Amino acid sequence: MVTLPYAIALTGSIATGKSTVCNLLKLYGLRIIDADEIAHKVLDEEASAIAHLFGKEYVVDGRVDRKRLGKLIFNSKEQRLRLEKLLHPKIKAKILQEAKRQEHFKVPYIVDIPLFFETRNYPEIPKVAVVYAPKELQLQRLCKRERLSLEEAKKRIALQIDIEQKKRWAAYVIDNSKDLKHLQNEVEKFVERLKDEYAIG
Repeated sequence: MVTLPYAIALTGSIATGKSTVCNLLKLYGLRIIDADEIAHKVLDEEASAIAHLFGKEYVVDGRVDRKRLGKLIFNSKEQRLRLEKLLHPKIKAKILQEAKRQEHFKVPYIVDIPLFFETRNYPEIPKVAVVYAPKELQLQRLCKRERLSLEEAKKRIALQIDIEQKKRWAAYVIDNSKDLKHLQNEVEKFVERLKDEYAIG
């Protein structure tokens, strides 16, 4: 197995603020491999396979209707597993390809993988940073952002491993339980720690 000593997986749970953290890390010059971005490309590349697996109504003008497909997979574990079986190997291949390129620079870089712990699919990445917010705050943010009912938000959060467990497994925790200023300080501490650990001047 190829190991990626300079890779750090960045994960969290839905509505913990991972995208904001990624944007802040970019300001510090860290390179980010975005698994979601790669997944979107792969999803559109596999539009005909999606139509075949789930029905033609899930593809509009040659592109996958993500919202409609999302509704289907959030409500059916069986359908979610079928989609993952199709997409995950292709997504992983593209992530590893990009990661190998980044390894040449011999400086830490971030691999943004929302479902890092859930998929257990990246043993090559030795360290994990978790963006943390307590579950009550997750629920509030998710309801507001997606305009969901409390029940719908709970259902979506329940699909992922509990954030407290992820926090225990993390090599680094970036706390996002307060305001943006607090988060900026947390990100700065994380970057400084990386500089120390990887001996970057």
